[in-house]
Amino acid sequence: MANTFDVIVLGGGPAGYVCAIRCSQLGMSTAVVERDKLGGVCVNVGCIPSKALLQSAYLAHTIQHSAKRFGIQVGDVKLDFSAAIKHSRQVSDQNSKGVGFLMKKHKVTVITGAGALQPGKKIQVGGDTYTAKKAIVIATGTRVKGIPQIGLEINKTTVISSDEALFLDEAPKTLAIIGAGAVGMEFADIFSAFGSKVTVIEMLPRALPLEDAESSNAIAKVFKKRRIDILAGAAVKSAKVGDNSVTLEIGTNGSAQTVEAEKVLMAAGRALNTEDLALDAVGIKLTEAGFIETNADLRTSVDGYYCIGDIAGPPMLAHKGSREGTHVAELLAGHQPLPIKYDNIPSVTYCHPEVASIGLTEDQCKERSLDYQVGRFPLTANGRARATLETDGFVKIIRDKKYSEILGAHIVASHASEMIHELVVARENEYTVEEVDMAVHAHPTLSEAVAEAVLDSLGRVIHT
Repeated sequence: MANTFDVIVLGGGPAGYVCAIRCSQLGMSTAVVERDKLGGVCVNVGCIPSKALLQSAYLAHTIQHSAKRFGIQVGDVKLDFSAAIKHSRQVSDQNSKGVGFLMKKHKVTVITGAGALQPGKKIQVGGDTYTAKKAIVIATGTRVKGIPQIGLEINKTTVISSDEALFLDEAPKTLAIIGAGAVGMEFADIFSAFGSKVTVIEMLPRALPLEDAESSNAIAKVFKKRRIDILAGAAVKSAKVGDNSVTLEIGTNGSAQTVEAEKVLMAAGRALNTEDLALDAVGIKLTEAGFIETNADLRTSVDGYYCIGDIAGPPMLAHKGSREGTHVAELLAGHQPLPIKYDNIPSVTYCHPEVASIGLTEDQCKERSLDYQVGRFPLTANGRARATLETDGFVKIIRDKKYSEILGAHIVASHASEMIHELVVARENEYTVEEVDMAVHAHPTLSEAVAEAVLDSLGRVIHT
């Protein structure tokens, strides 16, 4: 194996492997160093297998609660969590192998092992040293973490992370989830559908705290109907970890309560994979928050070293990392890619209904003293949503009053993750809400709710 390449990418997740492919497409010899499976957390123990499980959860809930309305009579429904897990692992493995195929297709060399940086654009992997002529791109991502200061170290039996949750043979009878962000809410959906009694504990005032308050409240109401308990504004004061259960002492608004669960799932934050990179040996600086310091073009503090993905800073999303990967590849090829608009990267939580957003929340508009107008359209008034019995949710558009630009958009719907991209494109191209209205939306579709919310922001909604 040759030990010199134009570009060496450290990390084979969504940021790293996409960067490597684009570098190769642009004529640069490229290698990827990966210590585990190609595809990273997203493909192997994150985005992909969890979405497979969420589909299983969706079908389980639909068959049990809606089949009769659709004219389908079913007998006793038997839930098999292990079969759902098996399906999710097959999907994950297929995707990981797919990344391997792409590496071969694009003639990217894969170096297996943990890499440590060295001065002079070098990486040591085991006993071998590899040199990059143009640049080294760091894309090592993140990992799960516990809260050791209160006794919640991940032990992989009673205190688990999302990694272990994706390999369980059966759903626990009771489950406490620490963190009501996207990961926590998605796993709450999954395990509740498979019979677990779920309690979600969130330190901030509401579930999905980064989303618009109306979206958070809508999901909280849906989860309450499903008997999923959400304790918001709650802090875990202490934990007693036993062999078969965990007891949590929770403080909420000045009061205390005890939550006992067969398992605790840690879904509150992630740790950055920077410790073993030998950053000090190269002189690469970190920010106060622990991310690798980069400029607008994702260059680190040392010439010839770039950083992309989660460890380059928020938002910590796979699609953000992938775009950063292509951006750096274009730079290394001598091109001048347009700047990444970090305020126009969509966020999605894939529980049911889904939550998707772009741009500013209404609270952020208020904080900035912006002159704005809100348009809303409930799915209860949408024909397609009624037909599919999926009327929980809405579309919310926030427009600037003076210029009608879209300041933010928030969707709670069964297919919000697909619907949001119309508004991503609109904001990327600085369309006004009037220009969105010019596009004729097919009937009947959920996306008509986007058109109606746009009209409502202009004071001329049709169907409510």
